[in-house]
Amino acid sequence: MTQALADQECEACTSDDEPLTGDELDSLYEQIETGVWEIVEEHHLEGTYEFDDFRAALEFTYEIGELAEEEWHHPDIHLAWGEVVVEMWTHKIDGLHHADFVMAARMDRIHEEYAPEE
Repeated sequence: MTQALADQECEACTSDDEPLTGDELDSLYEQIETGVWEIVEEHHLEGTYEFDDFRAALEFTYEIGELAEEEWHHPDIHLAWGEVVVEMWTHKIDGLHHADFVMAARMDRIHEEYAPEE
């Protein structure tokens, strides 16, 4: 059985690594919340999470901030009432790396706790 992306290690890249492209990029993209995330110009991920109120968005922002510190992989985070937008890529290679998708999957998992009620 394949290990869930959110359960995989968030391994740092080296300067010898190349940014992901093509099929490899598509395969990882299929494992994150496609209704939340989009790949922008094969360069970075942009995710938009929605919440019922500001407090839930703020708490989610705090949680992903803690995750970023733990993994030493820091996204750009934009907080607004009822919404958090996350932009992420690996600066060392100026593009997307496996670790970016692991982080996105972990953020998706955290969001499940804060998801708006339907």
